[in-house]
Order: sequence, then C-alpha cells, then structure tokens
Amino acid sequence: MPGSSLLTLLDDITTILDDVATFTKVATQKTAGVLGDDLALNAQQVTGVKASRELPVVWAVFKGSMINKTILVPAALAISAFAPWGITPLLVLGGLFLCYEGVEKLAHKFLHPKAEIEAHKAKLAAAVVDPTVDLVALERDKIKGAIKTDLILSAEIIVIALGTVSSEPFVTRVGVLIGIAVLITVGVYGLVAGIVKLDDVGLYLTRREGEGRLVDVAHRVGRFLVSAAPYLMKFLSIAGTAAMFLVGGGILTHGIPPLHHVLEQATAWATGVGAFAGWVTPQLLNALTGVLAGAIVLALVTLVGKLRPAKPNPTQP
Repeated sequence: MPGSSLLTLLDDITTILDDVATFTKVATQKTAGVLGDDLALNAQQVTGVKASRELPVVWAVFKGSMINKTILVPAALAISAFAPWGITPLLVLGGLFLCYEGVEKLAHKFLHPKAEIEAHKAKLAAAVVDPTVDLVALERDKIKGAIKTDLILSAEIIVIALGTVSSEPFVTRVGVLIGIAVLITVGVYGLVAGIVKLDDVGLYLTRREGEGRLVDVAHRVGRFLVSAAPYLMKFLSIAGTAAMFLVGGGILTHGIPPLHHVLEQATAWATGVGAFAGWVTPQLLNALTGVLAGAIVLALVTLVGKLRPAKPNPTQP
C-alpha cells in the first residue's frame, strides 16, 4: 500500500540519517588527530600578512579548501565503490605521510640551520613593510601554499573517514564524507580566523577607555590574550605533532596485520595488569610505531634527495 511504502521509505531515510550522524561522529573523532596539525599549519600560513588582510586570506584559503574537498569526496567515493581493496593501502600511505611529516617537523631544526630559519622570518617581516614589494603577489603565494597544504591534509582526513565507514552502505558513506568535509572545513577555518585575530581582540580590549571594574577586567583579559596568542600557536603545533604520531601510528598498526597482532597481544597483556595500563599501552605503541615509521621514511626521502643529481644553476657559466 502507498501509505505503508511511504512509512517504510521515511523509516529507511531516518535510519540512514541516524547512521550518518553516528558514523560522522566516529569519523570526526578518528580524524581529530589530523585537525590539530591542520589548524596549526593553516594559522601559521597567514603569519607575515598585514592585519587588515588576515581574514580575507583565511576566507580565500577556506574557499580553496572547499574546492579541494569537492574533488576529494567524489574521488574517495569512487574508490570505495569500484576499488574498495584500495582503501587500506591508501590509509597506510596516509599514515606513513603523517608519521613522516611529524618526524620532519621534529628534525627541522637539525635539517635547516637556525640562521636560515631566522633569515626567512626576517625576509617575510621586511617584505610586509617594504613599499616596493608586491604584497598582492606575496599574499597570492601564501594562499596557494596554504591551499596545497590543505589539499594534503584534507586527503588524509577524507581517507581516514572513508576507512571508518568502508563497510557501510553507499548512501551512508556519501552522507558521512560530505558531513565530515563541511564540518571540518567550517570548524578549522573558523578557528583559524579566531586564532589569527586573537591578538587584535586582546589589543582592542587593552585600549578600552573609561574607568571601573569592567574596564579593568577588559584590560586584564586583553593583556592575557595578547600574551597567550603565541603560546597557543606553540601548543597547537606540539599537540598537532603528537597527534600525527598517534593517528599515523594507529593507522599503521591497524592496517598492517603483523603490527596489529603485536598491538592486540600487548594490549591484552597490559589490560591484565590494570585498566590504565590497558589504555595507555596501545597509545604508546601507536606513537612509537609512528615515530619509527616516520624516521624510516624521512631517511629514505633524504637519501633519495642526496642521490638525485643537482639541477644546473642557469646563472653560472
């Protein structure tokens, strides 16, 4: 009967939406490790931009990020529909990249002399105040770099989310990936906008005129925000790096059968010792796996870079 068919359809739709909401929540939790680094990297991308142009730059990168996900989500769904066997290898590759990026960040100060890093920062600072520098071109380059970074991190997030719902119906996968793409993009760039303007908010509060307890409180909050902004950036960077090892290592230990077997055995033994040991052991093993895997990939990348013949310098005869 038409009435019962309609009710059945509505029940199916309700079930699908409930599944989408549930798996979106799970996928969001699993991709949260990438978000810390995503947040820190994108906030760092707009440093060196004039204060009046910070939000327009964030908005431009946000639009680029949405375009990235408009490409990545259908590609991920196509893989899950026509080549589901490729999801695990993609997850492992994404995990290896996360681990490599984490180790590269730790090794950055050893791979790049401090003088080189300081010179780069000084060059950016000088470019902002130099009237002869084309700030439009500088801003455009920053936006392109941020969008490229977003493309890599978005691919990792989409693949991780896809792995979470790979065995679910196709409609559920569509809903989860679209939900993850929208929520993460809006959430990340909303927070990035807040972070880059945090010192401006603090400065505004410190300059409030008047007398009274409320004005005094505003001044104190403003000074706190101004002083806390750089520490927040450092915290996000540290938390993001740690999350990269935990998430990347976790992908590897769950995607590579021998590592998964070792993790299960170690977790079972630790659980027998105590609940806390049972919880912390897999975290430590995931992090250790992430560090070791990242170090191996970094060593290989560095070796290949050294063996590759140097490009001739056109300025030299």
